[in-house]
Amino acid sequence: MAFEIIPELVLHYRVIGAEGAPRLVLLNSLGTDSRIWDDLTIKLGGRFRVLQYDQRGQGLSDAPPGPYSIADHAKDLLALLARLDWGPTVLCGLSIGGMIAMEALDRQPGLVRGLVLADTADRIGSPAFWEGRMGEIRSRGLGAIAEPVMQRWFGSSFRKEHGTEVRGWSNLLARAPVDGYLGSCAALRDADLTNAVDRITVPVLCLCGSEDASTSPPAVRSLATRIAGAEYAEISEAGHLTPVERPREFAEALIGFMEVCIGD
Repeated sequence: MAFEIIPELVLHYRVIGAEGAPRLVLLNSLGTDSRIWDDLTIKLGGRFRVLQYDQRGQGLSDAPPGPYSIADHAKDLLALLARLDWGPTVLCGLSIGGMIAMEALDRQPGLVRGLVLADTADRIGSPAFWEGRMGEIRSRGLGAIAEPVMQRWFGSSFRKEHGTEVRGWSNLLARAPVDGYLGSCAALRDADLTNAVDRITVPVLCLCGSEDASTSPPAVRSLATRIAGAEYAEISEAGHLTPVERPREFAEALIGFMEVCIGD
């Protein structure tokens, strides 16, 4: 485990891979932490130098009281990359992680060589949806939303065939720092990256699980059509957490994109 102090908080991170390999940053989704990428990182087979980290409010990173913003998360990422002297990189973000990646690119375009936008959009959910979720958590706790969230996170086959794993991921959500979860709910409530999307000029791959009920395939496909030259690929029989359900398929798509984006 490694930790770095950036302005106002401590972030937990892990770097895997050879120093000279092409650089890749993995940004996870709401209610999870950097462990959602573990199987994917193995499937990448050491081709890249990979940075996984827990965003503010998640895992072993600090969880200050909210509300947070997508800008807060992007500033955290950029500060961490600066402290690690992490040069030009590809950002791969899932859900809120994809929004953070887009915001980071908009703020510091020279740092980003390409984007992988997985199960994400320029807006996710409505303000009313996030206000309702935040109210439910404040009154009943994170455990109250675990079961319906699992139906969004995972496809029907995975839930049926991997019940033990689903239970473990449900535990992760239920035990997440409440301040951190609420803080990032507020970030999603307020986020609108429409203008940032219109300014993207780097290579982009958009990925989506075919059964994603949070950011549906039509929504992610629409995002891809708005970015010049962006590719869209769908991962079958997967829900929102595509790298957890289908790490091999996700890795294959990511490796192919990296080879085109930055060369072998």
